[in-house]
Amino acid sequence: MNTILLGAQWGDEGKGKVVDHLSKEADYVIRFQGGNNAGHSLWVGGVKTVLHLIPSGILHPHTTCIIAEGVVLDPVVFIKEIAELKKAKVFKSERDRIRISERTTLILPVHRAVDVAREAKAKGTKAHIGTTGRGIGPAYESKARRIGLRVIDLFTAENEFLEKLDSLMNGYAHYFTADEMESLRRETLRDLDYHKKILEPLMIDTTSFLKKAFEENKRCLFEGAQGVMLDIDHGTYPYVTSSFTTSPAAGVGAAFPKMTRAAKVLGIAKAYITRVGSGDFVSEMRGTWMENEELIAQEVRKAGQEFGATTGRPRRIGWQDLVALKYAVDAGGIDELAIMKGDVLCDLPALNGKFQVCVAYEDANGKRLTHFPALASDLSKLKPIYETIPLWKQATPDDPDYERYLKLIEKFVGVPVRFVGYGPERHQMAIRN
Repeated sequence: MNTILLGAQWGDEGKGKVVDHLSKEADYVIRFQGGNNAGHSLWVGGVKTVLHLIPSGILHPHTTCIIAEGVVLDPVVFIKEIAELKKAKVFKSERDRIRISERTTLILPVHRAVDVAREAKAKGTKAHIGTTGRGIGPAYESKARRIGLRVIDLFTAENEFLEKLDSLMNGYAHYFTADEMESLRRETLRDLDYHKKILEPLMIDTTSFLKKAFEENKRCLFEGAQGVMLDIDHGTYPYVTSSFTTSPAAGVGAAFPKMTRAAKVLGIAKAYITRVGSGDFVSEMRGTWMENEELIAQEVRKAGQEFGATTGRPRRIGWQDLVALKYAVDAGGIDELAIMKGDVLCDLPALNGKFQVCVAYEDANGKRLTHFPALASDLSKLKPIYETIPLWKQATPDDPDYERYLKLIEKFVGVPVRFVGYGPERHQMAIRN
């Protein structure tokens, strides 16, 4: 059976580790959305590999990894990632292991510059999203405006390509001086021939490629980035990413929906919650509703190394929120869950042997709520209602307190917890019956 893998929170849930685990039995691993705002960290034999664009199945030598058209691709980052994997002797040639859809939208220097300019202007206001500054949003925007460039455009006649490039850049001319525009144009063209040399042998028509794989009963793993709570439609808008992160996006973004119709959807969630960038979440440990929360957050951040793999920013920490998780399960179309990083919480002094789980919200009128609100601005007005449970000694199903926690999750959200991650290494994964 094919599998779609999604983040079930606000990203950074441990998706890379689960993709690596499931890739043992996959022929193809397909990224179907997002860009190099993702940061999937893998630990194998004490060696850490961080991937931003190339699917996390790349560490298994039998897999072919595909970047599909739902992704936005920065050629500079992609080529650097290839070089790092070669240096680590993951593969000798990218031509043996990686394919890219010819329809994938490109991230160019103008996209990165616009992203940075917008964030700088919005800093200190409610319009500040806290993006990674990698040009992801502007690239998706130019795609929707029909002025974006795709991989296949690099191989059109020179005059045709330059006309499209100028059309794209003119769409953002109001952000820059004439000299800045010319500098961005030169930067785009400077390494163009080298980028084409790397990309051309990897290009495929994804629909035809996956149709053949489907007919040959190949096993496919569709790797999502970010998380359901960052989905452009279903997340905490406007503090979201610029792509669709739920399960239907896999069929659309990979350009062969027939392959995903009967796929199992696996959602990844941490035992606690983290978030990077702007936007509230109800169970954040910020000392508003409970003493000692800020100290607990510091301990969790340190123990869990909760710093962004892409930006290095410290992640905000929160208690598990089952209201948000149930919403993500329903909106994401999730069939099963993997719960990660429960081991981080073991033996933390500030927790004092107890853990809080948010099971409902209370509004300003004292009304108990068990549904997730549509307005992101409402989140700051809600008080979390917690259930206190004993802290586990080890984050595996063998520990009765952790098993009790996993059953609480299952009962509340309505789907089983299938996998449990209890450490960073590849082998530190338990499968529950």
